[in-house]
Amino acid sequence: MHTGGEPVRIVTRGYPPIPGATILEKRRFARENLDHLRKLLIFEPRGHYDMYGVIPVEPDLPGADMAVLFIHNEGYSTMCGHAVIALGRYAVDTGIVPAKAPFTEVAIQCPCGLVRARVEVAKRGENFVTGAVSFESVPSFAFALDEKVDVPGLGKLTLDIGYGGAFYAIIPASAVGLDVRSSPVAALVEAADRITKATAAAIPLEHPDDPDLAFLYGTILTDGRDAFSDELTRNVCVFAEREVDRSPTGSGVSARIAVQVAKGQVAVSQARQFESITGAVFSGKALRAEPCGRFNALQVAVGGRAHYSGRSTFTHEDGDELGKGFLLR
Repeated sequence: MHTGGEPVRIVTRGYPPIPGATILEKRRFARENLDHLRKLLIFEPRGHYDMYGVIPVEPDLPGADMAVLFIHNEGYSTMCGHAVIALGRYAVDTGIVPAKAPFTEVAIQCPCGLVRARVEVAKRGENFVTGAVSFESVPSFAFALDEKVDVPGLGKLTLDIGYGGAFYAIIPASAVGLDVRSSPVAALVEAADRITKATAAAIPLEHPDDPDLAFLYGTILTDGRDAFSDELTRNVCVFAEREVDRSPTGSGVSARIAVQVAKGQVAVSQARQFESITGAVFSGKALRAEPCGRFNALQVAVGGRAHYSGRSTFTHEDGDELGKGFLLR
């Protein structure tokens, strides 16, 4: 599937069982013991540098309809909004959750916690047809505001750090002389990657639930339109190992809204539209306060559309070294 052009490769069978009492234990086991399969699915010749995937696993939270691990070019993320939007449709269309019009609720356990998706469902004769999906993720919060970070080649920058299931550095592209609508993608990626590396080195992160969640996933370059407006605000998210999100980034939208509310730029219940590098649009809105440890966190709703793009069966022949996965970029 894809959401706003961002791929969601869902494994339906063939993956070995992943042991672990909790989903974070499963994530660690996969990272330490099954990483060759991530490379086989994500890297060339079956994938590409910006491929993204989902591995269903057994849930360990009560009330979860399904649980998933997320995989990408660098490893295993803790949250992925664009994948949740796709998984909402997938869960209803495959019968994991029985379809019910006009909306079907799907509870998806992600490494960051339980995420609740709401899938639009239309009854057409004897059939159900799924549509747009919105979700409420784990509590989102502003971790740091107006932090000064020395970035090699870019100088001392002022940025924010927000959490929406993953941590992001957030900064207007204009702060580094770029524009998210007109600058070359390569220039945006280079700047964002430098910011991510410098920020990760300079600012220790923490999360009240688990230390495995406390890492900087990437940088979001924005158009600077943070104050509430009916107009679209565009951002480009560069995450993992210089991977470019084609969608507006669900966890990134949650993090941006948390920062905007913390700065008084947006109020709770004010809905905004977030545009990606492909022109895809997600909606985002802070719903209510939702404490998370020492942080004044928020429950945020994000909505968008995912589409099916095909089905594949992958194999690997003995003796095919390149078939184990490689990257040229």
